[in-house]
Amino acid sequence: MNNPTDNAKLTPAMRQYQHFKGQYPEAILFFRMGDFYETFYEDAKICSQVLGIALTSRNKGENPIPLAGIPYHAIDGYLHKMIKAGYKVAICEQMEDASQAKGVVKRDVVRLVTPGTLTEDALLDENVGNYLAAFCFAGNCKASLGSSPGLRAGLAWVDLSTGQFFAQPMDGRHLLDELVRLTPAECIYNEDSLETNELFKKFISQLKEITATTLTPRPGWQFDPFQTNETVKKHFGTASLEGFGFEHADCCIAAAGAVLHYLNETQKTALTHINTLRKVSRERFLQIDKTTLRSLEIERTIRDGTPAGSLLHSIDKTQTAMGARKLRLWVCYPLNDMEHIQRRQDSIAELVQLDQIRDKLRKLLTNIADIERITTRISTARATPRDLLGLGHTLRQMPEIKILLNECSTEMPGQLAQQCDCLEQLADLIESAINPQAGLSYRDGNVIQTGFDEEVDRLRGICQDGQSWLAKYQKKLIEQTGLNSLKVGFNKVFGYYVEVSRVYKGQVPVDFVRKQTVKNAERYITDELKRYETEALNAQQRCRELEEKLFQDIRSRIAAQTPRLQQVADAVAKIDVLTSLAHIARHRNYCRPQMHLDPELEIIEGRHPVLDVTMAGSPEQFVPNDVTLGGRTGDIAIITGPNMSGKSTYIRQTALLVLMAQMGSYIPAQSASIGLVDRIFTRVGASDELTRGQSTFMVEMIETANILNNATSRSLVILDEIGRGTSTYDGLALAWAITEHIAAKIKCRTLFATHYHEITELADLLNNVKNLNVAVREWKDEVVFLHKIIEGRTDKSYGIHVARLAGIPKNVITRSNEILEELESSFSREAHTPQLGGRIEAKPSGEQFLFDILPPDPLLEKLKETDLNNLTPLQAINLLNEIKKELENR
Repeated sequence: MNNPTDNAKLTPAMRQYQHFKGQYPEAILFFRMGDFYETFYEDAKICSQVLGIALTSRNKGENPIPLAGIPYHAIDGYLHKMIKAGYKVAICEQMEDASQAKGVVKRDVVRLVTPGTLTEDALLDENVGNYLAAFCFAGNCKASLGSSPGLRAGLAWVDLSTGQFFAQPMDGRHLLDELVRLTPAECIYNEDSLETNELFKKFISQLKEITATTLTPRPGWQFDPFQTNETVKKHFGTASLEGFGFEHADCCIAAAGAVLHYLNETQKTALTHINTLRKVSRERFLQIDKTTLRSLEIERTIRDGTPAGSLLHSIDKTQTAMGARKLRLWVCYPLNDMEHIQRRQDSIAELVQLDQIRDKLRKLLTNIADIERITTRISTARATPRDLLGLGHTLRQMPEIKILLNECSTEMPGQLAQQCDCLEQLADLIESAINPQAGLSYRDGNVIQTGFDEEVDRLRGICQDGQSWLAKYQKKLIEQTGLNSLKVGFNKVFGYYVEVSRVYKGQVPVDFVRKQTVKNAERYITDELKRYETEALNAQQRCRELEEKLFQDIRSRIAAQTPRLQQVADAVAKIDVLTSLAHIARHRNYCRPQMHLDPELEIIEGRHPVLDVTMAGSPEQFVPNDVTLGGRTGDIAIITGPNMSGKSTYIRQTALLVLMAQMGSYIPAQSASIGLVDRIFTRVGASDELTRGQSTFMVEMIETANILNNATSRSLVILDEIGRGTSTYDGLALAWAITEHIAAKIKCRTLFATHYHEITELADLLNNVKNLNVAVREWKDEVVFLHKIIEGRTDKSYGIHVARLAGIPKNVITRSNEILEELESSFSREAHTPQLGGRIEAKPSGEQFLFDILPPDPLLEKLKETDLNNLTPLQAINLLNEIKKELENR
């Protein structure tokens, strides 16, 4: 229990606390008391530990109540720590001035802060969208989640900090991949499904293991198809959802309705900035599953899980937070639409050539604030004066950005120029109304610019010029009375007064009212001084109240322009991404890939987009390589070569270049011609998933099965060392059969790096398979890896040489060489069959399989003809001896 104390013994304020804590038992309650947010009981203990603040107690005596508090003005920093630690926080504010309250101060919970509902800059990563997602399955989920085709699922997600709202219907098999690609901060789901369906429990368990998202269960009725459909229509004020592209109440609408219900429950404010729902179609984008996202290190590296060293980090030269978030979406959601890809390419091509325009745009973008998130804070009444100042300064940049864009001739810059609404009147309002030196909070005063409001100026003058007024008034009284010793003063007990020496008591005007007698003097008050006293003592409070009212009015006027501001923000983000990609294309010598619909791929002198940057300027420069796949060049390339020679880099590089091309970006290569790819599959690396009881080999086979079951002729498949997680012969057999299946059945562009040199014989058997290897130069006892991919096969792995480079002791290396020589000679003596397919000519049909090409063995035939069930023990022993002698004679 968080409230163990007898309620009857509590103060009114503590009973009020208990009331709100009972409404939000799952959250830490920040309870406003004056200048502090206080926490009590278990909440206080948690906050003390997480925030590193002192734990004290209230009601020191028999039943002390644990207490920990934070200053109200520093709440953002503490909220960030609480959310990062995995807690939700309910903020309970004072709803009236404590000095005017009758009895206990009125309070209410104004917001529930959760990982997916953040809007403040201090709580967010400016370069990454902060998504709240909801998902559900159609029907009662009786089918096998994640594996059965046809099970419909719905996914909806919103970035509350920007107002972007999406919904996507899909096959349930793809839901986990989409959630991993989206990386939501928080996911809500139907808790009834979790209680009644074991398969749903398994799905939730997988989601917990694979992502870092906060999972929040919600009541089942909040996913009811009828209720959610009505919720979405009510939010947008529409009679149907057909205008958003939803003809039927798909289960993704159920997810969208659940999102809106959760936001209404937690935010307790208008959500007018969420003004549209966009339907997402998987077919429009190049598909990247969770394995590929990780294996290609698109957002984070495998080794330490940090952005540095990832593709996104390497190509992000954006100047604004909005641009950085937009670039991430382009990287994680490459296009599968030729027309849209070419529109982006055309824009980048022009900006590559127009150095001055591109550089001027990038310089202007450095002065752009985060309009998306500022607009949301304005719309939700959470904006600060500095937010408004940042918005005003940003709007002043738009006319020049618009002019520069209009100097371009391609389609996208022209469209973006039209989106760049300058909103001059809004900029004028902000500049005239908001003080450039305003603080973080409008409640601190000094927010309104001098000259904007006469009453504010007058009240501020009273506060600032009190001594000057008093001096003038004193001079005026001396002139009227002729009493040169008269003084006007102030003390906290009696307030303002006029002090006259007792010597002149008889000369005091009749309208002076005696207030106090002191030694040798009398103190008086006048009507004018009394009026000034009343005004002066209340001026500061009245000034702050008026400034607060004016600020809120200005904020409301800006909020009315939310759709226009969101349009500007979207334009600025796209301009930033296009100029960023053009900048790196220009300075890193990238080329424009030629895109087409043929299932072919040709990249000349391609470079890895990350290593090309990290190795620049180092003694060992990155070695470019060509790749040709599809058509007459063959669908599958089997790549052999030593460890550390660059095979894995080569195949990953190819996948990353295709991904960049379908973003619409230029790529690091001399030239490229790329046929559109529908999906990129990877089977790279060998990380055990012990938490799920799956070995390296099981994970490898699951990922490979996914490829074989879902790849199409338009896919790109990247395989690295298939079969190495099991015994040599099992692994070889699997690798051979998998390669055959891809070549004969799927016929998609495939790069397969392997140490099974026997598989290279498939190039002799199948006309769409070819061999590549990594060039090596041997000199004396040294081996030099040239990192150059050439045609042909290799028959050596140089594993012992790599072990020596890794620091294996010299005696171990020497012994390894002795064992290797013995194994090679033994294998040569005992081998009784030619290499796989070595004597078989390639079949033009491409249907030659591994066990078709093994010649019949006499001993196997003899065993087949033997009736083992009718052999006596003696006959069995004799048969074994015969087989043994025959083997020894071979």
